[in-house]
Formats: sequence, C-alpha cells, structure tokens
Amino acid sequence: MHNRSPFRLLALAALLIASPTFAAEPGAVAGRADLPDKPEASVSSQRYSNIVGKIGTPKEHVGVVWLEGDFPSEASDATKTVTIGQRNYQFEHAVAAVPVGAKVLFPNHDDAYHNVFSYSKAKRFDLGRYLKDETPPAVVFDKAGIIQLYCEIHEHMRSTLIVVDSPHYTTTDPQGNFRLENLPVGDFTLKAWLGGRKFIERKVTVTEGRTLEMTIASK
Repeated sequence: MHNRSPFRLLALAALLIASPTFAAEPGAVAGRADLPDKPEASVSSQRYSNIVGKIGTPKEHVGVVWLEGDFPSEASDATKTVTIGQRNYQFEHAVAAVPVGAKVLFPNHDDAYHNVFSYSKAKRFDLGRYLKDETPPAVVFDKAGIIQLYCEIHEHMRSTLIVVDSPHYTTTDPQGNFRLENLPVGDFTLKAWLGGRKFIERKVTVTEGRTLEMTIASK
C-alpha cells in the first residue's frame, strides 16, 4: 500500500475547498391565462355631470399569477412600496399585485377630493377625503387575499389589489400572457386570480434552465 505524503494530502484538501460549487440554473413558467370578459363600467352622468368629460377610460382587466412554496427568507419582497394613484377620476391600476407586508401609497392627482377605502376581509381601512396636495398615510397589507378598493365620493372608481404570499408574482397583459422568471427549482403551487373571488391552483415542477409552458383556464 502506498503512503501519501502529508504535503500531497494538504494540497488535495486545499483544491477541494477552493473548487467552486455551481447553483442550479433558475427556471421559468410562462403561458396564457384565460381572462373573463371585461365588465363594462357605468358612470351616472346625472350624478357626475360636472366631471363627465374629465373621466378617463377604465384600465384593461388583467390577471395575477404567482408561485407559492418554501422560498429562502432572503427572497422576501415584503419591504416593497407600490403606488396606486387616482387620476382622471379612475384608479391608475384596475388590478395590481403586492407581496404580504408591502406598503401602498394612494396619491390623488385630480383637482377634486378623492377617498380610498376597503371593507375586504383581508384588509379594512378608510383614508378619508383628501386633495392632491395632501398626503394620506401608506397602507400596509399584512395578510394575503383579495382587496377591493373604492372611492367613497365616486362610485364608479374601483380597483382590485391581490396580496400574495410569495416573492414570485406578476400581472398578465390584457391578452392573458404572463411569464415568471428566475424561479428556484422544485415542486410548487402555481396560483392565479383572473377575476371574482376565487383562486385557481395548479401543481407545477420548475426544472433547471427550462421554461414550463402552460395555459390557465378560468373555469
């Protein structure tokens, strides 16, 4: 049996320590969500006769898609701040998504009073009435769920905020196309909100360096 010199053993140990470890290349999930027909927004010309010509076109309806599972704590996006303004007597986003713990600002950009409130189970709040030169407090959304936003003064103003328990989320485009990138490899639950009060769930496996293509049906 050959004896190895201590110098060769030390050199081998140093080489093993110095050798780089390669992390798995992230994967992606992309595809198309089957969005329901966009509901028509109605505005009472009698009640808002003084601003009818100033009311902007309602934003296109989009969906929200996200991945749930066990993620490292450093992947958290809970310190994120999002702005959902009120402009031309509409919310600037018909649908938006934020992670649990995020702060949302609701600035008023119109020359009139606005208000933002919600009676949703996941978050109840009322910012009161304020003008565009006033700054209402930010709202922290600390629980996942569907938040319906309203303006107490203008009943046609509505928006939906989806609070997700995940750092990996996106909104679709108006045609329902979506893409989630830089995803960890493994088995997860893909969730989607396409309207209404329900979530759609699919079990998915994210593979190293590959894009999983899929279609999400609304029914």
